[in-house]
Amino acid sequence: MVSAPKHGVAVHHDATVETRDGTSLATDVYRPADPETGEPIDEPKPALLVRTPYDKRERQRVEQQGNWYAERGYVVAIQDVRGRYASDGEFYLLKNEAEDGADTVEWLADRPYCDGQVGTMGTSYMAWVQNALATQRPSGLAAMFVNQGAANAWKATLRHHGAFELRWLTWSLTIGGGFAKRALDDRDLERRLANVDTGDLLENEPVTRGQSPLRHLPNYEAYVFDYMGTPGDDEFWSDPSINFEAHYDEMADVPTVYAGSWYDSYAKATCDNFGALADRTESDQFLLMGAWTHGGQSTWTKPYSGEAAFGEAMTRDYLETKLRFFDHYLKGADAWDEPRVQYFRMGSGDGAATAEGRLRHGGEWQSGSDWPLPDTDWTAYYARGDGTLDTERPDVADSSTTYEFDPRDPVPTLGGNCSSYYTFEQRDEPVEDLPLADRPTISLTGRGGYDQRTRPETLGADPPYGPLDERADVVAFRTPRLSEPVEIAGPVRVRIYASTDARDTDFTAKLIDEYPASADFPSGFALNLTDSICRARYRGYRREPDFVDPGEIYAFDLELYPTANVFEAGHRIRLDVSSSNYPRFDVNHNTGGALAGDREYEVARNTIYHEADHPTHVELPVRPA
Repeated sequence: MVSAPKHGVAVHHDATVETRDGTSLATDVYRPADPETGEPIDEPKPALLVRTPYDKRERQRVEQQGNWYAERGYVVAIQDVRGRYASDGEFYLLKNEAEDGADTVEWLADRPYCDGQVGTMGTSYMAWVQNALATQRPSGLAAMFVNQGAANAWKATLRHHGAFELRWLTWSLTIGGGFAKRALDDRDLERRLANVDTGDLLENEPVTRGQSPLRHLPNYEAYVFDYMGTPGDDEFWSDPSINFEAHYDEMADVPTVYAGSWYDSYAKATCDNFGALADRTESDQFLLMGAWTHGGQSTWTKPYSGEAAFGEAMTRDYLETKLRFFDHYLKGADAWDEPRVQYFRMGSGDGAATAEGRLRHGGEWQSGSDWPLPDTDWTAYYARGDGTLDTERPDVADSSTTYEFDPRDPVPTLGGNCSSYYTFEQRDEPVEDLPLADRPTISLTGRGGYDQRTRPETLGADPPYGPLDERADVVAFRTPRLSEPVEIAGPVRVRIYASTDARDTDFTAKLIDEYPASADFPSGFALNLTDSICRARYRGYRREPDFVDPGEIYAFDLELYPTANVFEAGHRIRLDVSSSNYPRFDVNHNTGGALAGDREYEVARNTIYHEADHPTHVELPVRPA
């Protein structure tokens, strides 16, 4: 039985939480109230905390949560993080969140209207700050619902095997920097930022320190270039606000839901957190993975991701799901009886087009006891010189494929695990009449499942538009048409054996469900499932750079984001290998120069090996028939 909306709501705006270093954080507190008098009730209640960089009061969805949960008997505290909106201090992306969050939990637990229990909730940045504060084990923390949060910023979600996820630059230029305190207080600065065409900026990379549009927000430019350029072996990457993996043994032991989705930018981190902490903790831990794109309440109700449709069965009520969890663990109600692991298995649709033109890929929810699933059959599919993928290891002694990678013409990103790759929509109206808060953004990459073929709106693509695997710098390997379905669920690993004539370069891998031609899709449909990248100097999961010797063969291990999918009979399993995926990741200039701002370019001749001693392959988590 879940809590009913029987209370009124009393709100105290801008209550002050003073952190350990004396910074004041503005916090709106929503309390259950007598529905007739509007006065807060005397009985202490469990509290729910949301910490946000997106304005605790003006963004409707955040404020709605305060009212919604307070009506159901929770105290709700919504706080502007340091340096944003009504809170004091200077904003530095993600830093300070461990200590600030822990101080806020302890402050909230000590209020007379709180019964001493604090639950945390939120999506994206609002999930990131939850894991950060949990590294401090604050007293009063009792439960967490972490929707699409990070684990280790160096390993994935911010950098990835050394490559930088450019969404953090575009975030800082749009919904991040565009709503900075200084920008909102300075009309001229707001006008400058509103007129930045992020797509044009990216097409003329590199973006350099002191010359970017963020130079007008010096603290924002500083953190962007710190993340873009700080080497992996710097202690910067071990901070508890950005690397929870380094602090797993100190994490708070409280019931937690790690929720995410296959096409979310935090898909790998979500599963990594559950996999590591479920074994370290005594409290109940849950993993819930849909096939949504990045987001919370509105995203969970969409039956599609990008150009792939999954059906109404995938949709869930975000607010109600969290309510049942907190009712169970903070109020003792019999409201949560979910399996330890539940995930949406994509596939098994009829492949026809929906009325909106999306591919009807289909799918259904599955459950399990652990992650990765205990009865997984790890199966290697080996690349071959004729472009096929096969479960038999190659026995030829000498087989390879060479291509040229020109960093001035990178492979365009088409959907996938992309979240904040935005630009402000350019308008004809005077900017004075369009404050930043009212300027819509448009996606530069698309999000979710996409047919892997360029089109006029594809950033960086030139006519004639067409399939990515027809590019000379994309090497595709595919199985014969499957005679029976192949179901996978779990992490996906790729090992590329390769050499280069450059001092440094990148290698990328993308797993694709390749549909045959049909009446609705006469050219077939190449549905991206998951991808990854590896920067040569950081191969082998190293943090300290180690440049390659030209011509020498190395193993490049890539951890693709986890996924769950059925490749139907008649389909092909396809692996695309290349050296760029832009702007999902920054482009390696092949020079061995600085991680950020290198103005020199070199064309690299990269060779992929598919032979007995160097068998490039993808390892799939195959489910029992």
